[in-house]
Amino acid sequence: MAMPFRRHDTLRLFVEIARYPSLSAAADALNMTKGAVSYQVKVLEDELQTTLLSREPRGITLTKQGRALLEACRPGFEALETSLHEFTKARDVGLTVGLSSYFAARWLSPRLTGFMQRHPDIRLRLQPMTQLFDLENQGIDIAIRWGNGQWDDATVEPFLNMPTWPVGNKASLEKVARLGIEAAFAEFVLLRDHDDSNAWTDWRQEAGFETDPRRDTLIIPDPNVRVQAVANGQGVALMDDLVAQELDDGCLVRLSEKELSDYGYFIVEPFGSRHSQAVREFSDWLQGATHL
Repeated sequence: MAMPFRRHDTLRLFVEIARYPSLSAAADALNMTKGAVSYQVKVLEDELQTTLLSREPRGITLTKQGRALLEACRPGFEALETSLHEFTKARDVGLTVGLSSYFAARWLSPRLTGFMQRHPDIRLRLQPMTQLFDLENQGIDIAIRWGNGQWDDATVEPFLNMPTWPVGNKASLEKVARLGIEAAFAEFVLLRDHDDSNAWTDWRQEAGFETDPRRDTLIIPDPNVRVQAVANGQGVALMDDLVAQELDDGCLVRLSEKELSDYGYFIVEPFGSRHSQAVREFSDWLQGATHL
């Protein structure tokens, strides 16, 4: 008597073979040799002591006994496949993370392998974004947003404190040395990330300048583009330690020791978030990854 698992495998193979018009076609589809397919059918026929396939010059047809066996087996295997698919689907959790490509490349990417190895059942989708608002309507489960965390459109959790300070190119630094910092900033074009940003206002207050910023600010939502714009002399921007390489290379220079110490990166969840286990796993991992 055949072992139960071996019989199960042979019956499952028979159901698959029966879908094809010939043993050759079945062998190609199943990545087997024609001889191996024929042998497996013969093993099953010998065990059941009946003929299941009629081998003809142009292919194969099911015998009466073969059709009866197929009708008995196929529903059970289809139900099993459906159950296995649902089980796998339940474990294959998708998580969409909204963040800037700047943060993804400069901080998250070098650390991300750790999360993927720890949670192989979570399908992670990084969604590069320049406007990290209205997250729910953009299908974002969790986001990483830069600023001071003073937002009322989502649930906000402190994550990575990273003070921000003004940077320019070498010509900007020379202007500061020549005119003095307040006079120089009165002439600089201030690069912002979006229209409603208060970052420059906050920094000017910290520096003791007049609170009203210049009106000819330039809006550049993408941080990577802002970095390049500063290097090209299009203005000055508020940046953080993630531009360490540009500072080392000398294409950017820090213009003041005054900084916004409460700025950094925050974990943000839309109010309509499911607060799923995957969201919590990623959020907890992020908090731990700050020490890596």
